[in-house]
Amino acid sequence: MLISINPINPQPRLVRSVVDVLRRGGIVAYPTDTVYGVGCDIMNKKAIEKVYLLKQRHKSKPFSFICSDLKHISRFAKVSNYAYKTMRRLLPGPYTFILEGSKLVPKIMLTKRKTAGIRVPDNPICLALVRELGNPIITTSATLPDDTILNDPSLIHDFYSNRVDVVIDGGPTFGNPSSVVSLISDVPEIIRKGKGDVGIFE
Repeated sequence: MLISINPINPQPRLVRSVVDVLRRGGIVAYPTDTVYGVGCDIMNKKAIEKVYLLKQRHKSKPFSFICSDLKHISRFAKVSNYAYKTMRRLLPGPYTFILEGSKLVPKIMLTKRKTAGIRVPDNPICLALVRELGNPIITTSATLPDDTILNDPSLIHDFYSNRVDVVIDGGPTFGNPSSVVSLISDVPEIIRKGKGDVGIFE
């Protein structure tokens, strides 16, 4: 199912209909401030396993997830003063921050070191979904098997077909993936340079 949602003022009725799909364990493709993401409710283990299958990814490599704001992040990660100040300056934005996960995060979403990748994209649609759902949503790029990024919702719909329950058309995205920065032990480490400027960490 392909649904068009206004990228600036997402219609609450349409957001609720997509969230109903997430609550039932569905998988959704949605726009972010970088690329289109594919995800599900992080509290639904069966749905998470479906996303691993979809992406043909080993479970030793957990997916990142989207929170709605800093307060939401503090429920799902241990946030030091340094991490809070850093994220407050850069979020919402095209960054994934690696933090130590809290006890609320399902084990399948954590690395062996109990860390998690967390995003707050600058995109009204995905933030509206997370707020309405109340839980974070997995985020992994919508890609072809060779890792080519799919930026067009109709192509995503055609490629994933019935393996994804809803594709949200929020317009094309032209970004690179997010920059990934670890803030573990208050020592910033750039894991991946992407759309977000990492100059302040260098």
